[in-house]
Amino acid sequence: MELDNRLPLEERVGLVAEAALADHQFVSWVDILIGLRWLHPNHVEQWRKGRIGRLEEMVQGSPKRIPIAFEKFRGWVEAKGLRAMEVAYTRPARGGVAELQFSIGGEPEIEKFYRTHYVSAEFPERQREQISARLERAQAPVVFQIVRESQCSECGAEIARGGLLMMDLKQPLCLPCAGLGDLEFLPAGDTALTRRSTKYSQRHAVVVRYSRSHGRYERQGIMVEPAALARAEQECLEDGDARERQRARGAERRSREDQDLMARMAAEIRELYPGCPPDEARAIAAHTAVRGSGRVGRSAAGRSLAEEALTIAVSAAIRHRHTNYDQLLASGVERPRARRKVSPAVDSILEAWRAGKPPRTEDTVCG
Repeated sequence: MELDNRLPLEERVGLVAEAALADHQFVSWVDILIGLRWLHPNHVEQWRKGRIGRLEEMVQGSPKRIPIAFEKFRGWVEAKGLRAMEVAYTRPARGGVAELQFSIGGEPEIEKFYRTHYVSAEFPERQREQISARLERAQAPVVFQIVRESQCSECGAEIARGGLLMMDLKQPLCLPCAGLGDLEFLPAGDTALTRRSTKYSQRHAVVVRYSRSHGRYERQGIMVEPAALARAEQECLEDGDARERQRARGAERRSREDQDLMARMAAEIRELYPGCPPDEARAIAAHTAVRGSGRVGRSAAGRSLAEEALTIAVSAAIRHRHTNYDQLLASGVERPRARRKVSPAVDSILEAWRAGKPPRTEDTVCG
């Protein structure tokens, strides 16, 4: 939610708490810190994975204002009559899980306040248990397939490039020292095998590798217990033919859905822009509605044939098909500048098509 920082702190705390309660049926002090923009959600995620030692170290609020907000939140909870629900937070650690620490000093009362979540007093016991179980579920350990040599901080073993290690509070551990030496690596690619192996394995870890070209960690597979993998492989072997038939039926159904979407999209483009040639309307629809492409045609707005989404798609097609935009990019012009240079031509063609006229020849030539 967008929060006006000019509002009194007490009012902002109340608004953040109400929004959290409405969004996920509970509210905690961490929700307040995030809502006040004193704590970034990414830091919470890194902390839960064990990459940050104490969450409080990442809080950016004023030391004078944090205690005030703290007390305002306590008062808000009491005024609402919410019921307290303490949650155990754990992280993946060598050989199992370890308790996460919230505060810098580790004082029991502060830790308890961080761990406590508040729900409506009218909430059934079963729903409270479900929320608690979801929050207490430790994330699967992350194992890194390293891109350069490393060394285990525990036993000193050398880990070659392409090998696997786990980070425990910023310290590299080989898999035996991390308590994962008995697990077997299952590369990504077979969804059914991965799902079943994870289901049957009491312990599993996610394997990632850093991609320099994409600038992020990308999933490579999982590590599971050998017995679980063997059971999953046997099941996949037994029902492989049935799953193949199911995949074929699914592919046929998705193909029909895609063809129907493209036809409706092309018709709507022609409705909005009568001057757009029919073949070009079909080509635009086919390009922008490709499944899995991430283009605007696959967005919720695109699938619902919203005018704004279709205008974006048509504008992009004009930019590439009817201007020298691609040549500008190839010559080294930066994308934002190239877009600005061709923008008048794109707008002119859009106007002509909307009026049911073909574009003028000079509109397709840009500086």
